Amino acid sequence: MENKIKQIALWMADKKGTNLTAFDLRGISPLTESVFLVTARSARHAQALAEELLQHCKDQQWDYFGVEGLQQGQWILVDANEVIVHIFQEEFRSLYNIEGLYTKAPVFDLSAYNGESKP
Repeated sequence: MENKIKQIALWMADKKGTNLTAFDLRGISPLTESVFLVTARSARHAQALAEELLQHCKDQQWDYFGVEGLQQGQWILVDANEVIVHIFQEEFRSLYNIEGLYTKAPVFDLSAYNGESKP
């Protein structure tokens, strides 16, 4: 699963997604093993990020179970089996504060994909 998270991070960073964050929910949530969040600049950018993710899932033959919010592009959810990906415009990410739900969950190190150097 960690490789899948890193691959998604690479794809989202390549498409200029920002503030990439992923939580390890194994043993915490019965719904999924991890949650991945990324911020988009606009509705169109969010849609492009989602379309990129879906295309790569298809290319990699990864199962995905559904997509919600693609038409509006404010908050797009892609259920990619063991990873649920949330693509937000900045104001909606702040408003819904999904990160607040997972404060006790371990965080995957995505600093290399966020333009930060590792400590």
